[in-house]
Amino acid sequence: MRELKPWLDLIFKRPGRLVVGGFLILATLLYGIGLLAVSGWFITETALVGLLLAAGVAATINLYVPGGAIRFFAVSRTVFRYLERVYNHDTVLRLLTDIRVALFKRLSRASRVRRGELSGAQWLSRLTTDVDALDTLYLRLIAPTALAGLVTLLVMVLAAVLFDIGTALLVGLLLVVALVIATAGVYLRTWRLAARQSDRQEDLRTAVIEHIEGFPELTAAGRTGKHAAWLMRQAHQVTAEQARADTRVGWHLAGAHWFVNLSAVLALWAGFALFQSGSVSGPVLVLLPIALLGLAEVYAMLPDAFGKLGATVASAARLNRDCREDDQNAAPSASELPPGKALLAEDIAVKHEDYAPLFTHFNLGIEDGEHIGILGHSGSGKSSLADVLAGLLPTAQGNLARRECVYLTQKTVLFEDTLRANLLLGSPEASDTELWSMLEQMELAERFATEPDRLDTWLGSAGSRLSGGEARRVALARVLLNPAPLVILDEPFTGLDADTRARISKRMETRLEGKTVVSLAHGSDALPDTDRVIYLSG
Repeated sequence: MRELKPWLDLIFKRPGRLVVGGFLILATLLYGIGLLAVSGWFITETALVGLLLAAGVAATINLYVPGGAIRFFAVSRTVFRYLERVYNHDTVLRLLTDIRVALFKRLSRASRVRRGELSGAQWLSRLTTDVDALDTLYLRLIAPTALAGLVTLLVMVLAAVLFDIGTALLVGLLLVVALVIATAGVYLRTWRLAARQSDRQEDLRTAVIEHIEGFPELTAAGRTGKHAAWLMRQAHQVTAEQARADTRVGWHLAGAHWFVNLSAVLALWAGFALFQSGSVSGPVLVLLPIALLGLAEVYAMLPDAFGKLGATVASAARLNRDCREDDQNAAPSASELPPGKALLAEDIAVKHEDYAPLFTHFNLGIEDGEHIGILGHSGSGKSSLADVLAGLLPTAQGNLARRECVYLTQKTVLFEDTLRANLLLGSPEASDTELWSMLEQMELAERFATEPDRLDTWLGSAGSRLSGGEARRVALARVLLNPAPLVILDEPFTGLDADTRARISKRMETRLEGKTVVSLAHGSDALPDTDRVIYLSG
C-alpha cells in the first residue's frame, strides 16, 4: 500500500475540495436513508390508523409532517446528488491534472535510458490505463469508505436514541462485520488476482499493438493466423481471471448485504419487544430497520472498489518504478563555464547501466562560436557522448558544464501533426515567412508548396508521409530554427545523397554563424563545415 503514498499526497493537497465533496456525498446518502426511513414510518402509521378505524376505534393521523418530510428528503436528495456529481466530477478532473503534471515532471527528469527501457505500447499503458486507475482513488475508494464508516456510526447513534444501548451495540457489531467484509475482506481475497490481472492486461494490450504494427511481417511469414490465435488464448485467460475476481467480489457483496439485512431483522425483533412494553410506537418500530436497509446503497459501492485496489496498487508501483526521477539527470549548468567557453567536460565517464564504460577520463573544451566535428566508427560511442553533452544521459563521473543547447538525435523524430506544428517546436514564435525560408534552405519549399495544405500538410505517424531524407531535413530545419547558442548534431545528414548533403551543408553555414556547433558522424563527408575534428577510438 505504500506504493500509493506519492499519489495520495497529491490528492490530499486539495483538502478543501475533498471535504466539500465528501459532505455532498454524505448529505446525499443521509437524505436517501432519511427518505426511506420516513416513508416506512409514514406507511406503517397509515396502516395502523386504518386498522384502528376498521376496528371502530377513533384515531387520527398527521399527514402534513411526514408528507412534508418525505418531499423535503426527496427534493434534497435530488439536489445534493446533482451538486455532488458536478462538484466531484470537477474535483476528479483537477486531481487528474495534478497526477498528469507530476507524472510528466518525473518523466522529464528521468534519464533517456530509463525512458527507452519500455516500448511505446508500455508507455501508452502507463500514461492511460495506469493513470486512470489512480484518478478515481478519491471518489471510488477514499470518500465511500470514510463515509460508510461515518454513516454506520450515525445509524448506531440513531439506534441508541430510538431503542437502547444494547440494540445499538448489536446493530453496530453486525454493521462493522459487513463493512469489514465489503472492504478488507474483498481486498485480501482479490489483491493478488487483481494485480496479476493488471499485468496480464498490459501484456495483452502490448501484444495486440505489436501484432498490428508487425502485421506485414507476420503476413509475409505466414504467421498471422497462429499469432492471432495466441492472442485469443491470452484474451481468454484475462477474461477468465476477471470472472474469478468478479465472483469473489460478488460473494463478499452478498455477505455484506446479508449482515446488513440481519441487523435490520435484529432491530425489528428488538423493536417488537420495545413496542410490547410501550417504549416505542409502531411507526418508530419500523423506522430503524428500514434505515438499516438503506445502508445497502452505502455498502454496495465498496466491494467493487476494493476488488480493484490490487490493480490500482500495481499501477502505482509501475508508475513509481518506471517514472522515477534521476538525481544525476540535472541539466548541465552554464554558471560553471569559464569566460569564452561554450562547453567544458572535465574527466567525465560515459556509461550505460549494467555495461562497461564507453569513455573514462574524457576531457573536452569548446570555445564560443567554434564548430567541431567528432568522428568515430559504428559502436564507438558517438551517440552516447552526444546524449551526455545534451544532458540526456548522466555522467558516471566528472563535471560537465555547457550553454543552453538544441539537439538533433541520430534517430529522426517527427510527431503525428502538421509540418507547421513540427517546425514550431523549434521556435514557437517563428512566422510563416521564417518557416518558408528555412524550408528553402533545406530544399523542401518546392516539395510542400505543391501540397494543398502547404505548411498545414499532415506528416502522418512519425512522418510516414515523407521519405527518410525529407523527414531528416524537416527535423534538421526544426533544430536550426531554435535560437539556442549551442547546437549538437548527431549524424545530421542521414538519408541524404552526397550532392544534397553538400548543398544543405553549405546553406547551413549562415544559420550556424555565431553559434557553437558539435557535429558527430561516422565520416568526414557526413559533417558540416568544422574548425577542428576529434576522432574517437574504441
